[in-house]
Amino acid sequence: MDRKAWIAITLSVVGLVAWQWYVGKYITPAQQAAAAAAAAASPAGKAPETAASPAGNAPAPAATATPGAATQAAPPPQQVMTARAESLSAPGAEFVFNNDSGGIEQVILLMHQGENQQSVSINRDRGMPIGALGFTPGEVFGGFEMTADRAKGEVTFSKTAADGLEITKRFVLPPATEKDRLYIVNLEVTFRNPGASALQVPPFFVGTGGAAPIHQKDLPMYTRFDWSSGGKMTTIDVNWFSASTIPFIGIQTRGERPLYQENKPDVQWAAVASQYFCTVVTSKDPAVAVWARRFDTRKQNDAPVFGIQGAVGLAGFSVAPGATVTKSFEIYAGPKELARLRKIGGNQDAVLNFGMFGFISEFLLWAMNTLHGWLGSYAAAIIVLTLIIKSGLWPIQNKATNEMRKMSSLSPKMTELKEKFKDDPQKMNEETMKLYREYGVNPFSGCLPMLIQIPIFFGFYSMLGTAIELRNSSFFWIHDLSQPDTVGHFLGFPINLLPLIMSLTMVWQMVITPKSGDAAQQRILYFMPVIFLTFAYNYASGLALYWTTQNIFSIVQLYLTRNRPLPTLEKKSVIAKREAAKNPKKKRP
Repeated sequence: MDRKAWIAITLSVVGLVAWQWYVGKYITPAQQAAAAAAAAASPAGKAPETAASPAGNAPAPAATATPGAATQAAPPPQQVMTARAESLSAPGAEFVFNNDSGGIEQVILLMHQGENQQSVSINRDRGMPIGALGFTPGEVFGGFEMTADRAKGEVTFSKTAADGLEITKRFVLPPATEKDRLYIVNLEVTFRNPGASALQVPPFFVGTGGAAPIHQKDLPMYTRFDWSSGGKMTTIDVNWFSASTIPFIGIQTRGERPLYQENKPDVQWAAVASQYFCTVVTSKDPAVAVWARRFDTRKQNDAPVFGIQGAVGLAGFSVAPGATVTKSFEIYAGPKELARLRKIGGNQDAVLNFGMFGFISEFLLWAMNTLHGWLGSYAAAIIVLTLIIKSGLWPIQNKATNEMRKMSSLSPKMTELKEKFKDDPQKMNEETMKLYREYGVNPFSGCLPMLIQIPIFFGFYSMLGTAIELRNSSFFWIHDLSQPDTVGHFLGFPINLLPLIMSLTMVWQMVITPKSGDAAQQRILYFMPVIFLTFAYNYASGLALYWTTQNIFSIVQLYLTRNRPLPTLEKKSVIAKREAAKNPKKKRP
């Protein structure tokens, strides 16, 4: 191998090591070691299983203060209640309610399986209850009494505060007849003043619950808090709360951040999301604030895996004597299905976070689902979709291959120029470009097919990272196309077979591709296997399947064209004279 090949291999190894370091840093951050030791040494032995506390790591018990007292500096005494859970089933999901916190403890998705063949459960990892009421970030306003009406699919929570204000929370589950509203729960929070004087309700929050990785290989960057204001979504992930350090040196540039909080006058909704599932709380009344905290989902001495919880906030108001004020919310707790979220409206489909190539991701998702409907396999759908894309790009690829073959024919003349102007690089470049123009050769034409395919690659990258369709879809040795296809480990390093095959096919394609002799283009080509291997190694194996398929298609195409005779090089002036002789201009009358 030449020097450039060794450089490519070295960069590939460095890229993989750096990526593994990045993932390991946020899954098992060093700054959590002291907290883990303190938790292990505590007399309690483990944290309680309720909502997260203001510290962000240990849950806090439900508060029972009145709305007026919620603004006081000193917390009121805690009221101890007997915890009681009530489960109500709806089409596709089971909702577990908690009497004390007055919210949804967890949502069990009956049509989606997680690890150990168990149904996926949203908000199971000690996030605050979905729909819980609070007056300060991290607090759960508790002490409610619960009644359930299974026939109507309703759960009602009631409580009378110390100042006499009556608070009622009513959850209504989706009816079986509304298939488009699966996973949607309506929530009404009612404040009634039975007294003779006005009562003040301070600003309050309604919790989104928590989100945490569902699969052990889920990347932490997919555990996010999203919120929309004025039709524009803002998002952070669990890494936002981590202390910032200079890579490989370890010098801390910023400490941990315990709370994310924003105030805006036109907040529409707030959401917590894992890689393929989300909980979105939409306020039907104008909302003015959001907050989010990170919490630790680890059990005892396991490595920390972080979840995120949050809430959407409304402004305070006054309730006149004998008056009733009701605030309405809509809760979606389910999979990240683009079509379903889009039907809800309010730009909630933005939680898929498709990024700058979102329109490409959406088209690829539609095409993949359409092909899956015909073929019955997502792996087959990806392969066929790749062949369709490559067939559409065939004319461009064929023209690029011909241009590179023409450049190969110029190699002797290029060698002469390098020898003639070896001491004058600027002059050599000028003469080289002149040579290209003289023979009508575009030195960058070979890069065009790759440049066209890069947006498609990143469209697949974004789509496969959040669209739920590939979960639990298998293909040969791959058990789940939405996860890396790890077949084993070597010294703790995962061996993901398909990305390695993808890189080998890229190198194979480079070897048989006609060499253009252009140094800049060659450097770009040598970097490509490194870049794509880094992106795909710990990613959904469906992405590597797509790129491997397109590599094999390109290799077949190159073999079909490489044995053709090299094109005859002629100067543009000679070609122009020949064409003029064939088509002489007609004389004017």
